[in-house]
Amino acid sequence: MPRTVTYKVGLVGHDKHKQDVPAVEQDLTVEIHEMDAEPWGREDTFRHVGHEVPRVDGAVKATGAAKYTYDINRPGLLVAGLVYSPHAHADIVSVDAGKAQGMAGVVAVKTFARGSAKYPGKIVAAICAESEQVLADALEAVEVTYKVKPGPAVTEDAMKDDAVVVDPRRKTNVGQPRRGPLVRGKPDDAFEGAEVVVQATYRTPIQTHSCLEPHGCVCEIHADGTATVWASTQATSFFANQQLTSALGLPRNKVRVITQHMGGGFGSKFSALEWDVLCAEFARETKRPVRMMLSRRLEHLVGGNRPDSIQALRLAGSKDGTIAALQGEVWGTSGNSSGGGAGAANFGVYTLPHLSMLQHGVATFSAKGRAFRAPRHPQGFYALESIIERYAYAAGVDALAVRLKNDKHPIRQVQWRIGAERIGWGKNRRKQPGSDKGPVKRGVGCASGRWGAAGRHTVGRNQLVFDVVVDKEGGVAFQNGVQDIGTGTRTVIAIIAAEELGLQPGDIDVRIGDTTYPPGPGSGGSTTAPSIGAAVRNGALRVKESLAGLLALQWGVDEAQLSWKDGVCHGPGDKQASFRSACSLIGEDGLRVQGRRMRNFQSAYGETAGCQFAQVAVDTETGVITVENVVAVHDCGRIIDTMTARSQVNGGVIQGISYALYEEKQTDRNLGDMVNPTFDTYRILGMQDCPPIDVVLTSVVSGYNNTGMMGLGEPATVPTAGAIANAVYNAIGVQVTDLPMTPARVLEALERRQG
Repeated sequence: MPRTVTYKVGLVGHDKHKQDVPAVEQDLTVEIHEMDAEPWGREDTFRHVGHEVPRVDGAVKATGAAKYTYDINRPGLLVAGLVYSPHAHADIVSVDAGKAQGMAGVVAVKTFARGSAKYPGKIVAAICAESEQVLADALEAVEVTYKVKPGPAVTEDAMKDDAVVVDPRRKTNVGQPRRGPLVRGKPDDAFEGAEVVVQATYRTPIQTHSCLEPHGCVCEIHADGTATVWASTQATSFFANQQLTSALGLPRNKVRVITQHMGGGFGSKFSALEWDVLCAEFARETKRPVRMMLSRRLEHLVGGNRPDSIQALRLAGSKDGTIAALQGEVWGTSGNSSGGGAGAANFGVYTLPHLSMLQHGVATFSAKGRAFRAPRHPQGFYALESIIERYAYAAGVDALAVRLKNDKHPIRQVQWRIGAERIGWGKNRRKQPGSDKGPVKRGVGCASGRWGAAGRHTVGRNQLVFDVVVDKEGGVAFQNGVQDIGTGTRTVIAIIAAEELGLQPGDIDVRIGDTTYPPGPGSGGSTTAPSIGAAVRNGALRVKESLAGLLALQWGVDEAQLSWKDGVCHGPGDKQASFRSACSLIGEDGLRVQGRRMRNFQSAYGETAGCQFAQVAVDTETGVITVENVVAVHDCGRIIDTMTARSQVNGGVIQGISYALYEEKQTDRNLGDMVNPTFDTYRILGMQDCPPIDVVLTSVVSGYNNTGMMGLGEPATVPTAGAIANAVYNAIGVQVTDLPMTPARVLEALERRQG
């Protein structure tokens, strides 16, 4: 039976800025599962939670001892690679792999000489060889004949009336508009009676995931009829899908997936994909372990991308800064499909009484889009915050005042004030945009962000659980298949377990990234930490209950008379026992319990809030933008480790700056191929480009689960491009309406202003 608990929630600390925002602190009454731990409240104090704890796997990564998929080198290992079409649209006439098959060291060859290729990167052959050099020579020897056909590979071309259609069952590449909740009120009437109306069209590019570690896996089938797959994946529990297990010729329960460390995914690496299936087929065919990892060029072509967007927006409001209505139409491609995050989240955060937003997916002859860190949000918030900035100037109202007036979220009300103070809004914001003397102009801008990720209690159809094993010496192991993709998952598990058990994080043996343990959640949607954290705490609670039962028997007292504090169990009179002395009562087989993730309960705030401020310098002679400072203020629920949380925000901001200024998949509009598919040509933010990043963490106990945790991986990258774009507008007095804001686009915008 559920039980009712009332506890204090809201913002922890920052008293100076929350005095005028009463809803930022409150009492919350919730119903929780009878077996769940009582939620940590706003006023609880901790030994480890909320402090700076170094990553528990920091040493193995810093010394190079951490093993990634490419580091796996099994006895008799073979390597595999792919031949692929460079064309956006072509019929595959023939594939001649005869020369490759005859080469010494080539073990197996597969060809796919039928059908058509509808995107660059379409696999036409696969080769398995004894060495990387033999493989490279064999791939080069495969001869493919194509009949090249017209096919639009970019959004604007695919939208034309006479464009070749990707799906022959459809009459057009432009999908029907997605409406649903994107329409409310009477926007036409609101625009007709508005005092201020602004409009603009904003464009964002295709951004490739650019994972440091490419996609791929190592497959080995053992003599006992089982298989092990070492995979670069964000979801060990879902990687062994039906296609992979069929390729291995084994049932799911015979396939073990391991991901001890991985070099980035950002949403592109979940289930096994076609190259992983081919790797499994080669392992089955050759009866030897096989490794297949994508080349960097293929990684750019088919490893995943953030869909682009064209966002035509109109915004109406009054001269006092009150927003009345937003209208818009959005187009974006997710390649050969209508999914993959096409569209833009450009209507959140602010009160919009009247709204009309039409969003279309556009099919193109390019690889399918995939989820990418905060799907639809960076592109959407860039446009939303840009149109609000334009409205603020037109209304003659301070841009920050407009946001404070129309953003009703109590946490972000505090965050706006914190960020404005840290960036020096009153001193550094230009009252007249572009008013600096000389060619270098400076400006300050801001933008909001949001996300909603409180975790979930299931993995597939099963309840999320942790196996907890305790031995007589006090050794504690927490086991689950969840993978740490570089976000600090191991450290978060260790901190929560140590906090509840009264131990040190280093005392906790965290065993994850292996499907021999209970199924773990996928690392996506910023749901991982809030999903597993509550289960870990529940598991630690079960350990203390079991040890208390053993102590009660030894002391001859009722278990209800015992209580734990800071790793010591207290009983009637002067009876007490440390955690390790209590463990001495455990039998030789050890103590085994399960920590279960219970359902989420009510929340006080509904989402995670955030905002960012940027200061830039723009050289109007060269068009070069230099980001001089970023202030990032973010909420992720209860902060477990300030060190890893700050790292997450730093990473999100860095990726956001890169999106704003540098990254763009450039496509040959005639041939359809990507012309910058290497890190030499696909520009991403480097160390010299990285500005000081002032991370301000606002720990918020908001409800949902027994730790109060929420996700942080994605929201940290949502506001960045918008804040930088608005700072550029403040610096030069004209908006750059296309991302990335390259020097050429800055100079074009300045020419428009002068014209």
